[in-house]
Amino acid sequence: MKTLIGGAIAALLGLIGIVAWFPQFLTVIAGTIPVMLLLGGALAIYLGIDELKDTWKQEEDSPEAEPDAAGDEDVEKYKREISELKEEIETLKTK
Repeated sequence: MKTLIGGAIAALLGLIGIVAWFPQFLTVIAGTIPVMLLLGGALAIYLGIDELKDTWKQEEDSPEAEPDAAGDEDVEKYKREISELKEEIETLKTK
């Protein structure tokens, strides 16, 4: 309840502040928007470069890749383990 009252008071004071200092508010907005666009663009460039690096790394790894025998063994091991667990579940259900 305290949070609700505090939030309502803060919203009311914020609204009054925007109305009372509207020209200054517009000045702050006018100064903030270009900075936010600059930072957002820089972040987008960074993420795009990071994605390209990941794509290049995958392309380097994938063309010469052969199926790994150890990977096949792991798959078979997990299949056996799953079937054993299914059998154990069925035995527990019948008890």
